[in-house]
Amino acid sequence: MQIDSLSWFPGHMTKTKRMITAEIGNMDAVCEIVDARIPLSSRNPDVDEMVGAKPRMIVLNRVDQADPRETKRWAAYFREKGYAVLEANAKGGGGTNQFPAAVRALLQDKIAAWEAKGQVGRTVRVMVLGIPNVGKSTFINKVAHRKTAKAEDRPGVTRTKQWVPVDQTLELLDTPGILWPKFDDKNVGLRLAFTGAIKDDVMDIEELACALMEYLAAHYADTVEERYKITIEDGDSGYDLLIKAGRKRGFLMRGAEVDTERMARILLDEFRGGKLGTFTLETVEDAQ
Repeated sequence: MQIDSLSWFPGHMTKTKRMITAEIGNMDAVCEIVDARIPLSSRNPDVDEMVGAKPRMIVLNRVDQADPRETKRWAAYFREKGYAVLEANAKGGGGTNQFPAAVRALLQDKIAAWEAKGQVGRTVRVMVLGIPNVGKSTFINKVAHRKTAKAEDRPGVTRTKQWVPVDQTLELLDTPGILWPKFDDKNVGLRLAFTGAIKDDVMDIEELACALMEYLAAHYADTVEERYKITIEDGDSGYDLLIKAGRKRGFLMRGAEVDTERMARILLDEFRGGKLGTFTLETVEDAQ
């Protein structure tokens, strides 16, 4: 499938949209998990319409893999929009312990109103949303200190809603990850594919790796040169750099031809696994 024509909408995603719309009235707040490396591209544009005016929290997940300077800027951007913001590394547990207090701070007026009516200890219900493979289930498991939400490092594992108690007065509703019907911006589709939110089998893996290499060479050249022991020269395309890196790694086929597909998979694996370094693939300026 070509990157500029990414379009799909599996049946379970339609079902999830209906479920979110049906359940939102029972929620006190909505927590949206986004990937700190692509805070804009990993937000489903349909969410605003689905959740309406509910109090919102944005969890910038995988901050350990994102550029720290850009993460601070994104956190400030979302706070200006009126969202509560939590920076987290769900896999390692960073930031997850602060979640219950952050939710209660977000809802302090509502909780105070409940208590004024004598409803002390009323349970706070939070819907947790996120696109596939953004680390939603891992985040929920860490927050709840148990393994209730099914988590795997591939998109589309959670398929049904499930309630997860955090403590005596906080419950989370875990929902399946949903993408949206079509990416109007080719770069959004690319960024989602770079981070593994879209399954690799719908993409051309070499085309994808070339695009990632080009971006990293333009914005984080020193890191690429150091990691792959290559020199980036003016005019080098992503494919040129893939060949250089593959040659350095000794990924050669018959006739000394570089196995670019193997190098492409290595690049994507190292990027997604955080072995390359900390990168953010879009800036606050992209949102404006």
